[in-house]
Amino acid sequence: MHHDSDSAFMQLALEWAARGMYTTAPNPRVGCVIVQNGAVIGAGHTQPAGQAHAEIMALRDAAARGLDVRGATAYVTLEPCNHHGRTPPCSEALVRAGLGRVVVAIKDPNPLVAGQGMATLAAAGIAVEAGVLAEQAYELNIGFFSRMQRGRPWVRLKAAASLDGMTALHNGQSQWITGAQARADGHAWRARACAILTGIGTVKADDPALTVRAVDTPRQPRRIIVDSQLEIDPAARVLAGAPSWIVTASTDTARHAALTAAGHEIIVLPNDAGKVDLPALMQELGRREINELHVEAGAKLNGSLVREGCVDELLVYLAPSLIGDAQGMFALPALSRLDQQYRLRFHDVATVGADLRILARFTQPEE
Repeated sequence: MHHDSDSAFMQLALEWAARGMYTTAPNPRVGCVIVQNGAVIGAGHTQPAGQAHAEIMALRDAAARGLDVRGATAYVTLEPCNHHGRTPPCSEALVRAGLGRVVVAIKDPNPLVAGQGMATLAAAGIAVEAGVLAEQAYELNIGFFSRMQRGRPWVRLKAAASLDGMTALHNGQSQWITGAQARADGHAWRARACAILTGIGTVKADDPALTVRAVDTPRQPRRIIVDSQLEIDPAARVLAGAPSWIVTASTDTARHAALTAAGHEIIVLPNDAGKVDLPALMQELGRREINELHVEAGAKLNGSLVREGCVDELLVYLAPSLIGDAQGMFALPALSRLDQQYRLRFHDVATVGADLRILARFTQPEE
């Protein structure tokens, strides 16, 4: 049964997990707190892939403090792993350490784990409970859950617009519709993603770098460009500094060669119309262990992604201004009936500086 203090200690474990926000991918962000007689005696979070998981870090922390973990309670934000991946199973380490109780926020969606970690603990006589702050634990690893359960990343599409939904003037001018705080907040969302996706239209119009600059991050997300005809200029800023993935329908070997020579990878995924097959791209990114995909593109690619069911969530910053006739957020065809509209639900609404930040999630028909 849950104790009153379970939520408080799990909240602390979630805070530890969030310290791995920018570093654990493709692994989930996990935190662990070990408690003895109401006091925290060890804490840790998952290290970069191939290094120690949260439970091991917390056990090491307790050992470094010279504290005995036997009979203690461990609070873990995700079910301890039970398989040999890049590291040995954490469930066995907890059993060996002699813990008395393990409280888990949420079951691991990885089919290799899925309940087995908890079963291993229970079989060793450890009291196991699950479901404490499960929703927060899920949100922290929404991309990992998406990849494990659907085989594709969680796709978050970011747009900044005026109150009348415009993202740029017809002459291309768009800097800046929203304020500095909203832009910095957008960079934090960029930083937590495994990859940032844009289209050739945006590259040609704005020549963006698509790097994280406004917040401190130990790593830059991978940049992905959808470029059906492979028109990208090798000198484009989005290609500078690190290898990019360029997704195309073109088999022009000369163009391929120039880009691969510079270290970029070409992914050829044509659909019947000679454009990039976007749903197939999402599956490919799942195979490449991309958990969260952050989209910053123009109305055309935005519209195509929405139309083809590739977007899970919109991250929209709305400025308190009206721009009038200009470029919109989504190029979507006109509807003849209102029951054809794309439905979303507001997941979170907040003010960031003078602007409004809306997180809206596409609803499934049955919701």
